[in-house]
Amino acid sequence: MKSPRKLLMAAPLLFLLPLHALASPAYDDQPARHSNGHSCVGCVLVVSVIEQLAQVHNSTVQASMERLCSYLPEKLLLKTTCYLVVDMFGPDIITLLSMDKNADVVCHTLEFCKQDPGQPLCHLYPLPKETWKFTLEKARQIVKKSPTLKYSRSDSNICSLPFLAKICEMIKSAIKNSVPFKDVDSDKYSVFPTLRGYHWRGRDCNDSNGMAYPGRRPDNWDIHQDSNCNGIWGVDPKDGIPYEKKFCEGSQPRGIILLGDSAGAHFHISPEWITASQISLKSFVNLPTAITDELNWPQLSGITGFLNSTSGITEDSIYLRLRKRNRCNHRDYQNISKNGASSQNLEKFIESLSRNQLLDHPAIVIYAMIGNDVCNGKSDSVPKMTTPEKLYSKVMQTLKYLNSHLPNGSHVILYGLPDGTFLWDNLHNKYHPLGQLNKDVTYAHFYSFLNCLQVSPCQGWMSSNETLRTLTSQRAEQLSNTLKKIATRKKFTNFNLFYMDFDFQGIIKEWQKRGGQPWQLIEPVDGFHPNEVASLLLADVFWKKVQLQWPQVLGKENPFNSQIEKVFGEQGIPRPPTYGFSSRWRSLCELMLVAVEWIRRYE
Repeated sequence: MKSPRKLLMAAPLLFLLPLHALASPAYDDQPARHSNGHSCVGCVLVVSVIEQLAQVHNSTVQASMERLCSYLPEKLLLKTTCYLVVDMFGPDIITLLSMDKNADVVCHTLEFCKQDPGQPLCHLYPLPKETWKFTLEKARQIVKKSPTLKYSRSDSNICSLPFLAKICEMIKSAIKNSVPFKDVDSDKYSVFPTLRGYHWRGRDCNDSNGMAYPGRRPDNWDIHQDSNCNGIWGVDPKDGIPYEKKFCEGSQPRGIILLGDSAGAHFHISPEWITASQISLKSFVNLPTAITDELNWPQLSGITGFLNSTSGITEDSIYLRLRKRNRCNHRDYQNISKNGASSQNLEKFIESLSRNQLLDHPAIVIYAMIGNDVCNGKSDSVPKMTTPEKLYSKVMQTLKYLNSHLPNGSHVILYGLPDGTFLWDNLHNKYHPLGQLNKDVTYAHFYSFLNCLQVSPCQGWMSSNETLRTLTSQRAEQLSNTLKKIATRKKFTNFNLFYMDFDFQGIIKEWQKRGGQPWQLIEPVDGFHPNEVASLLLADVFWKKVQLQWPQVLGKENPFNSQIEKVFGEQGIPRPPTYGFSSRWRSLCELMLVAVEWIRRYE
């Protein structure tokens, strides 16, 4: 019979949340030395939630597991997978938790966590009073007759099945190349929201025509159809002038493109998913969407977000501001960001950028690799940081690529790196969501656990070692200075080049003026990424600086905006045919994406 771990790899959805949460900042070329580190974090997180749910509801562990599974949606087989996991591991978890063994002990006993020879013992919670060796041996004796640990270990996976091999390859390609999985006409735009669809780049208005996509110059002034998906087409019956010509000609339309990392993609894990006192039936409604967007929320990001903010602040994304400034810019956004991206690996997916020098409007490109050139999970992290020389080489390579692809009149803005010392300074003594119930896990404990497993998104800043934090900030400053020099000294034929500091200290001050605290600007679950509020405040700073110093970057304010709205409303277009892409087929593809991503991380 197949190993339970391989079954989880086929449908790993209960453990997927913590895996992506902590593995996402680590790119493929930065593997963790502890190969089981991500599964260890996942196990400890899930067992902690189960234990705390039982405590909150004064119930048995069995009832707690069933409660958690009942809260999960049916979509992506989340609920079914949860019950499968409970069936396989539930008896042992119940036995161990009933004997007051904590999540660390449970996960080491079930071998999701392992202490490699010569390596320290990694634990999130305080060590038991008895010696660790004695406690672990005792726990293993308790479950040694359990069928859970007696499965043979098979190397097979679901992608080896003949009828799934082709779809696996398609999904792997979508993940690797950062292009939409569902794209009938192969123009890099989609009518499907997730799987790198229109959450990431403007929605396609005709997925059967590769010459109709957001950002292009109108074909024959879009007399007969909308070729650039901005919702403006046809002819004014009053004077016979095409609406596109009347409203958009000379208005300097332009798109917004982000080349970024997980911060730019707006990596976010809802604290409701792991906070026992807050978990309810409504908590996981958006989990399927989050999973199929790689736990990113680009539709709410500060640069390319197109949905209204859920954070309660009034600031808009840069895309929404550009659209408001000129409604001819409708749908012209691309979020070319990837979890774990840095200057050193951008070349692996930059070709997913869509811009035709002859057919398309100019674009504003924001280069924002703000963390992974100095962030890694290695115990000796400084030697793994990007040097100024390597940064210079790769950024110049990127700029040359952009010069050969962007239409003339475009603009490129290089974002500097932040000083991440604010992470430790503002979070280390506060309780992590896992520690809020029993006041037993601070961010200092959480950071230490990740660092020990070498799966931390940024050991350099998420560390108790002040010297290391200082060295990391010094390297970040060196890299920012390198970007500034490039912007000052280099010229390109098709775009103007600018540099902007990543002024996180500035938005902290602005947030404090509004009565907020600095720690409220950081994602609470991973304790690392800027959250939605921070992202939108950064967008506000960006916009104001560009408006003041480089107004030509933003283009004109279109005097016909009110008329466009009057004629075309929100510029929406009826959904094109789905070409038989049924909800059942879509769900299978979504599930396959998750499974393939899980398998890819362990290949």
